[in-house]
Amino acid sequence: MKKFTFLLLGLCFAAASVQAARIKDVSEVAGVRSNQLVGYGLVTGLPGTGEKTPFTEQSFRSMLEKFGIQMPIGFKPKFKNVAAVIVTAELPAFSKPGQKIDVTVSSIGAAKSSVVAH
Repeated sequence: MKKFTFLLLGLCFAAASVQAARIKDVSEVAGVRSNQLVGYGLVTGLPGTGEKTPFTEQSFRSMLEKFGIQMPIGFKPKFKNVAAVIVTAELPAFSKPGQKIDVTVSSIGAAKSSVVAH
């Protein structure tokens, strides 16, 4: 019983000497990095300088299906004003909501228009 009392008393003194510390006071961030963003989509409204590639046709059909529209089987739409594109950007570390970032839009096929967005 005496040993138990000394053990309990020792634990109480040990607990009294523990201090709280904030994580930011005892740690370091190993590295801060930006994030690469990549997307795929369709650009429409090109003035007759779009493209007709398998990417464009497949993406266009898929987009219409998601809106509940089915093109007739065998129907070949003309894509004079549509282009399949890859969109890339770099999101800087510590970005804030609403912050503007540079975005690059690249045609996958042979679209000739260049679009500048603001």
